[in-house]
Amino acid sequence: MINHSQNTPIQASLPQWGLIFVEGADAASFLQNQLSNSVLGLNRTFAPQIAQTHDSVRLVGYCNPKGRLLASAWLGQFPEDVNAPDRFALFISKDIAASTAKRLAMFVLRSKVKVSDASSEWTVTGYSCNDESIAGLKIEAGQIGLRLPDVIANHQTYSRVLIAGKKDSPEKSLSDDVMQWNHLEVMSAIPRIVLATQEQFVPQMINFESVAGVDFKKGCYPGQEIVARSQYRGVIKRRLQLAHTSIDSLGSVSIAPGTELFQVNDPAQPAGMVVLSSPSPKEPNKIDLQVECKLEALESGEIYLGSAQGPVLKIDSLPYPLIEI
Repeated sequence: MINHSQNTPIQASLPQWGLIFVEGADAASFLQNQLSNSVLGLNRTFAPQIAQTHDSVRLVGYCNPKGRLLASAWLGQFPEDVNAPDRFALFISKDIAASTAKRLAMFVLRSKVKVSDASSEWTVTGYSCNDESIAGLKIEAGQIGLRLPDVIANHQTYSRVLIAGKKDSPEKSLSDDVMQWNHLEVMSAIPRIVLATQEQFVPQMINFESVAGVDFKKGCYPGQEIVARSQYRGVIKRRLQLAHTSIDSLGSVSIAPGTELFQVNDPAQPAGMVVLSSPSPKEPNKIDLQVECKLEALESGEIYLGSAQGPVLKIDSLPYPLIEI
């Protein structure tokens, strides 16, 4: 449970989210050499506090040697007590948590580091509120939590927090709240890698550098040379966009992550794919999507979902400026 003094935020159990712990005396240096963002110097957070701001929360990517994202995660530093060694938590898509933990563990070697997938023992809950009362939220001992960037949706600003706790204290959830949380995640235009989109994107293809998920000044990590080359040589020709379509137009067309996009002038060649999607809680016939798409295709005509005969996607504005490449 969490305590608050003002408006009650919505809460939703998030079965699509998992949790990886990386702990030990060498955990920080180990992750520094594995992830796209800097880990060194991340503030420690203890209950009842929630990790907030860039000093305590980082968006991170985990790439293969070709610079393609195997995973994305929200990272915080949550030791079990003030005298305990470092313990980093990665809030990550549950369908890739086990494989990501296994791959990270392969590179531990002689480091004093333990990597564990805690997704089956911990539940992740999302909280959101359309005012600043969420800044005063407190969590109980044994729980961990971090604040995500605010989202503008339906002409309002929503604050968001992820909380994880052991499964011996389950939280109440409502389906409407799950839809609300998922929709806010889509509208944030901050991507989350799932199983269907693993190894599909260099970070810049889904705006990862524009949402503070890449530190170009840190040391090496898997795929770092390719990520840096993409940034400084301007070779990125694809970007994440927000888009929408109507439920009535879908028919049997999927909106699941990995569903391909097409441009009518080149119907044999996919122009991109769905990254995340969600129905709109406020507009019953509307589906909002994060899509990755060729910039050239966007400039030359309409984009279709699933096939060149599929529903037309209407492209919407991003809530943040892109770092120009």
